[in-house]
Amino acid sequence: MDKGFQEYVIKVGRVAKVVKGGRRFRFNALVVVGDSNGQVGIALGKSKEVSEAIKKAVEKAKKEMFKVPITKDGSIPHIVQVKQGSGVVLLKPAQAGTGVIAGNTARYILEACGIKNVVTKSIGSNNPFNLANAVIKALKSLKSKEEIFKGRGIVQ
Repeated sequence: MDKGFQEYVIKVGRVAKVVKGGRRFRFNALVVVGDSNGQVGIALGKSKEVSEAIKKAVEKAKKEMFKVPITKDGSIPHIVQVKQGSGVVLLKPAQAGTGVIAGNTARYILEACGIKNVVTKSIGSNNPFNLANAVIKALKSLKSKEEIFKGRGIVQ
């Protein structure tokens, strides 16, 4: 593990291919990587071995990292709701001291990102792949206070 990066394995899946001689198993791993300072990335790695799938996912996630705006009190700038597949994720900013109120999948992503105070609600599907992609999509759609002011033509 590189210095300063947090890695969380969200899900390891096993896939079976039936061949003449029996079943051939392969694995996929959904991994989130973050620096706890506003950068996070998520990726899916696939291999014949679990450890190799995780390693591939970590390398891929580091390349996919993006910046997330975080407020001074460790929350998100505004409410955001995103639909992915048949699942919906709602992220709401929270006061300092609230903590990360979220299910496992969303919690891993938000903690890796460095968000300390947020309330989330997952509605519909609880598929970890769709849930993770919805949280990532929500984080990508966040705008900092400065970006919002600039869009509205407000000069500070």
